[in-house]
Amino acid sequence: MSARFARRLAIASVITSCLASTALAQTPAPACGGDFGAFLNGVKAEAISKGASASAADEALAGAQIDQKVLSRDRAQGVFRQTFLEFSQRTVSQARLDIGRQKIKQYADVFARAEKEFGVAPGVITAFWAMETDFGAVQGDFNTRNALVTLSHDCRRPELFRPQLIALIEMVQHGDLNPSTNTGAWAGEIGQVQMLPEDIIAHGVDGDGDGHINVKTSSPDAILTAAKFIQSMGFKPGQPWIQEVTLPEDLPWDKSGLGNEMPASEWFKLGVVPRDGVTSFGNLPAALILPQGRKGPTFLTYPNFNIYLEWNQSFIYTTSAAYFATRLSGAPTYLKGTPEQGLDDGGMKALQTKLEALGHDIGKVDGILGSGTRQAVQKEQARLGLPADGWPTLSLLSAL
Repeated sequence: MSARFARRLAIASVITSCLASTALAQTPAPACGGDFGAFLNGVKAEAISKGASASAADEALAGAQIDQKVLSRDRAQGVFRQTFLEFSQRTVSQARLDIGRQKIKQYADVFARAEKEFGVAPGVITAFWAMETDFGAVQGDFNTRNALVTLSHDCRRPELFRPQLIALIEMVQHGDLNPSTNTGAWAGEIGQVQMLPEDIIAHGVDGDGDGHINVKTSSPDAILTAAKFIQSMGFKPGQPWIQEVTLPEDLPWDKSGLGNEMPASEWFKLGVVPRDGVTSFGNLPAALILPQGRKGPTFLTYPNFNIYLEWNQSFIYTTSAAYFATRLSGAPTYLKGTPEQGLDDGGMKALQTKLEALGHDIGKVDGILGSGTRQAVQKEQARLGLPADGWPTLSLLSAL
């Protein structure tokens, strides 16, 4: 599964729980489980009711099978435990930067069209291209049709996957996908930037002029489709998304963190200094993020950063992808700083247990530094008179 889809799964889980607990659901969930043949007939009928031809539905579903490996992946999703420095240094490698710059040069005309028509900078697209599939080299080996059939038939989240199966049938009708041979991620994402069938239908662009949209084998199609999709998430042309900064020692640290935006000019007045020297976006709202506390790499994020948050729920992935895009756009390597030692898995769980006992809503005690834990850490740091930078350390754990 591509990193981005994790956010959809999390949102769907929350929505499903809320609907169940408040009895607000107004329409029945899509039929799932039961006889497999009857299930496929139901999918075919729904696809036809939404405009697909019977022949396209038959072609798409012929030979469909339940893939047990997909179910295993769905039930064994890993968790994200690397720090920003660990993850970003692994993913934003010199080799990837070199290949990315070569790709931007190779497809200069396509990227120019993407920027002209959709307002998305080449570096933004290329960073996702690199991080999702290594520029198309690793796209997944699950049969896409079978993956979506499996997850739609399974009753955990049919409301999330069945619309993607219907969209896949539409792609088959357009001649843009061979259901027997097309492969991708286990959760049904396809192509060089790992997009879902519904998103391809909604935002697909024929970049190479062959009359089809093939984000798997055509780099121009993948680049322009990604650009249109990113534009649809609200990306504003000509505006920054993230900017590395240096900080004074006496900054009010409790003002840092996502959700604590104020005009960038106000940060500059407090002594925050952009490394690139650009202060012309001072009227834009900006948040100061400290992935590993005030002594590690530090950045201002701007409204365009929201598209990264839409792409993926992981703060570390999101920040790394945004940083990657700035490197491809000419920014220097970040200053690593000397961040304080963080907590291991056991230490994080111990900290979360203490925070929960103090009345903070940190979600699950899972050893993961999520947004709820960061906010709780920041509040306790402020209460204890420590720099409230949201980075959990042994000293904080001891103080609690």
